[in-house]
Amino acid sequence: MGNRPKRFGVSRRMLVGAAVAAAGLGWAGTTLARLGRDPSGPKSLGRIADIDGAPLAAQPLAQAPAHDPALPWSMKGGEMNDASALSRTPVYGVVEVTEEAHVAAALAFARQNGLKVSMAAVRHSMGGHAFDDNALVLDMLKFNRVELDETARTITVQPGARWHDIQNVLHPRFAVKAMQSSDIFSVGGSISVNAHGMDHQVGSIARTIRSMRVMLADGSVVACSASENADLFRHVVGGYGLFGVVLSAVIEITDNVVYRTTREVIRTDEFPAFFRDKLEADPGIGLFYGHLSTAPGNFMEDMIVYRYDRVADQPPPGTPALAEPSGVTLKRLIMNLAKHGGVFQRMKWFAEETLEPKFEACTVPRSEALTEGEACLVTRNDPMHDSVSYLFNDLQDDTDILHEYFVPRERFAAFVEAAREILRNQPLQLLNASVRVVHAEDVALTYAPEPAFSLVLYVNQSADAEGNAYMRALTRAMIDLTLAHGGRFFLPYQLHYTAGQLRTSYPELAAFLARKKEVDPGELFGSTFYRAVKLLSETA
Repeated sequence: MGNRPKRFGVSRRMLVGAAVAAAGLGWAGTTLARLGRDPSGPKSLGRIADIDGAPLAAQPLAQAPAHDPALPWSMKGGEMNDASALSRTPVYGVVEVTEEAHVAAALAFARQNGLKVSMAAVRHSMGGHAFDDNALVLDMLKFNRVELDETARTITVQPGARWHDIQNVLHPRFAVKAMQSSDIFSVGGSISVNAHGMDHQVGSIARTIRSMRVMLADGSVVACSASENADLFRHVVGGYGLFGVVLSAVIEITDNVVYRTTREVIRTDEFPAFFRDKLEADPGIGLFYGHLSTAPGNFMEDMIVYRYDRVADQPPPGTPALAEPSGVTLKRLIMNLAKHGGVFQRMKWFAEETLEPKFEACTVPRSEALTEGEACLVTRNDPMHDSVSYLFNDLQDDTDILHEYFVPRERFAAFVEAAREILRNQPLQLLNASVRVVHAEDVALTYAPEPAFSLVLYVNQSADAEGNAYMRALTRAMIDLTLAHGGRFFLPYQLHYTAGQLRTSYPELAAFLARKKEVDPGELFGSTFYRAVKLLSETA
């Protein structure tokens, strides 16, 4: 038969294996693309139906009045949601405010027709704070003028102005004193929650407001500050939009100081002493940020302390314009992979602890670093000019929820140790945990009656009944722990607390609500949040 050439056939097993491998690669590629892509639009994943067993949804209006054609409606009827994507709410309509007269006319129309009024901007509160069932909603985003007074070192801003845009006005000479660690929020929203951020010396926004003009429910306009109409000031700041519409605010600004950035990994339980001895004691440290590990095996045990040491009072000539964030797709991918826990959480911590420092070393002389855009030297505006776009995704079956808990500084280490066990032994993925510093806050509904550290949590949940149940259980467990350590929880987030937890955390609530009825006897200003806390305050 002679010698036949050997045939190299492909077995069925090999074909199946190749097909499976190709399918796996295709699935991986598709999955990674989905996890990294930009949002296709705002999420609206449903509505949490109740608070502590009581329904949140209100009955539709028996007969809705016709929409006044003189008002600039951007929406007649329809639904609104917030950053949680779990507060879908039907509203009467939305007035797009661009001038003060729109506010006055909208309030008059609401009074005449028995409507409630809510104020909305970026809507990053997560418990229906910016709207209510059947409410007339004032969309403040285009009511956003910013006026800089260099001599007085202030800005006069309308409430819809976002910190991102304010920073672009101030840069390169001036900077914001107090705001959240991200710049996506509006001034009005920040005032309504008495926001705080990266400057541990300045504290909250309340400490930087020189004065405000506020329109009350009857349409009158009142000036207030810490010394003029101080009671109104204390209720508007941190008052969640329930006492009036902020028309403008005069806010202090500061120099756009140049900082050298450094980081240090410490044990989390060492943080109170580290803060006292190395951060608080050094006036040259202008900003700080503490980030805890969420990796298994090192869960909340280590933390990275980012510090910003002053090296110059003003940036040099040639300082570049503020840059938009880079690497958004990769950061979003890492964050979304971390939702699957385990190895991905370890990879995330490895990148933060080990890889990021390699990109922050100066490769040119320090005298040239800022104008060369090196990461080791930054102006004050740079770290505060972060719109965290990587946190926004196109995943339609889950959402990410913020928590914040304030405890007296001497109780913080014990609090975190106990929180570690709660968070480790529950099914939701903790994506981020960080530390903030606040001073005693003299506002009517204060989250900090004494100096405190806060633990900020960013937690992923599925957007279904099971996810909501898990989040409610986690929230209540964390609030109980906070109360046991003499602390308080922050109110801008989901309405998962009980009546007892609310009253214990905020013993001033009854007086706050009584004052609300005195200033706004018709309860013109309202929200889902207001209905909820009022209901809980009355629960036996």
